[in-house]
Amino acid sequence: MAQFQATVSGGRGEASRLGTAKSGIVTHAKGWNSGVEVCGYVEGETDVFDIYMTTGSSHKMGKTFIGQVYLLNGEPHFMPKN
Repeated sequence: MAQFQATVSGGRGEASRLGTAKSGIVTHAKGWNSGVEVCGYVEGETDVFDIYMTTGSSHKMGKTFIGQVYLLNGEPHFMPKN
């Protein structure tokens, strides 16, 4: 059974992918010079999503960690980069 689902929409319609608790899921939306990558995985019993800013298709500088998103005591929580 899938733990994660990612969808993308663009000029050629919509596509989706599934990920399990073991495989996790990674998505990368990018332009020429900037983008965002989101990596989903399970930590304990919690779904965690790490968010990175990227340099897009140019790949000039790699990626920079921005923060994490997860539920904490049933409430949405964002933990920014320290």
